[in-house]
Amino acid sequence: MRLGEFRIKFRELKKRGFIPTFRKGTTGVGHTLEAVLGLQENNLATPDLAKVELKAHRENSTSMITLFTFNRNAWVMKPLDAVKKYGTYDNNGRLGLYFTMSLTPNSSGLFLRVEDEQVIIQHVSGEIVVKWEQKALANQFSQKIPALVLVSAQTEKRVDCEYFWFYRARYLYGTNPELIADQIRIGNILVDLRLHDAGTRARNHGTGFRTYESKLPNLFEHIEEL
Repeated sequence: MRLGEFRIKFRELKKRGFIPTFRKGTTGVGHTLEAVLGLQENNLATPDLAKVELKAHRENSTSMITLFTFNRNAWVMKPLDAVKKYGTYDNNGRLGLYFTMSLTPNSSGLFLRVEDEQVIIQHVSGEIVVKWEQKALANQFSQKIPALVLVSAQTEKRVDCEYFWFYRARYLYGTNPELIADQIRIGNILVDLRLHDAGTRARNHGTGFRTYESKLPNLFEHIEEL
């Protein structure tokens, strides 16, 4: 489906008002939107609308999504060394680095630092653990989500069924390194370390860059109402 066709169908859908969900649970909003638009559901990383990703969310939702994971050429320390030096034990006695990073040092003394061209995780001692070039992060984001149609839905609970009114659609596109860095700095993009000691190496599940669904428009340079 092309963007122009989506615009026409969405305006028709908006006029229908509240419609019952096609599926219970958190995924109901996206599944219902795809169903009423005649889009075949897929859970792959490929875009739904030509080269545009389609995302539906409940208004005022506090849910988060992973934008991308990125570790390539970023680790200054060897990951296993970092785990052994700064990791903490979980309830199963496993040593790991499972932290959502911020500008304030955590219990292990690790914190985020955002500079002119880099985003850095370092220790209060000054030791740098991970370092990303801002351009590389922006490129990774652009490759993963080059553009996005974000559909907002109001919800109502009627007896045992959730109803959605898909009342707003926005076309979001374009980003730049400074924008991504600013969103990390103010906490709209969260950086998650996710690795643990696996004996002879660190088992890394990928450093995750996540955001709240409601903050998605802040990550793009251009916003068009559809």
